[in-house]
Amino acid sequence: MLPQKKHPRLASEAFDSSNTYSRSYDHSPSQTCEAARRALLSQGFVVGRAEGDVVEARKYFQPRDESHEQVEFRAVCMPQLRGEQQTVVFVNAVQDRYALRKSNTSASLGVSALGSLSLPIGSTDDSLVKVASETVQEEAFYKRFFAVLSRFLPEQIERPAPPAATAQPRLFPMFQVPQPAPAETAPASTEQQPVSQAPLSLPAPPAEAAPAPQPVPAQDE
Repeated sequence: MLPQKKHPRLASEAFDSSNTYSRSYDHSPSQTCEAARRALLSQGFVVGRAEGDVVEARKYFQPRDESHEQVEFRAVCMPQLRGEQQTVVFVNAVQDRYALRKSNTSASLGVSALGSLSLPIGSTDDSLVKVASETVQEEAFYKRFFAVLSRFLPEQIERPAPPAATAQPRLFPMFQVPQPAPAETAPASTEQQPVSQAPLSLPAPPAEAAPAPQPVPAQDE
């Protein structure tokens, strides 16, 4: 009977109420993420993505000649759904480890009579191989980041604009007093009314001249 193969145990994860990976701030999400971007830049991180609600950055380390490490940091700024502060920041960092691996390559020489013959003449290739990847869980690491972030928060706090006032429906619409309907106005007549024309005034005929008086003949005495 073959021995039973043991499977590796999965990493244990404890979901608790600690705030190791989050902090709340009174500033707006865009202001908080901008402060996170400046905080990472001040510590030598290379920012690869910076948006209004997400910041991603990376930093490289060389602890030994044949090993390489890098830390990828991510911050997400979201509106706070309850409480007095308006923004909550979630952060996490992943540390990757790489090791230098050497591979020897030998040269092959083909001979028609003997076939292929390998000679100890070759080259050595060096390459980095990823050997480990782990989420940083040290609480002090994130405390230091949040302390630097607080230094870059602006003094003036942005506040969201108040929502526009809207009419609220009544709780008991059956008891609403009916409003009188507005009086209907007669539609304006579109027919054209005949235009009354004033009678034309004719000029008066010229007055006839009175006949001149006839001379009276003189009478003989």
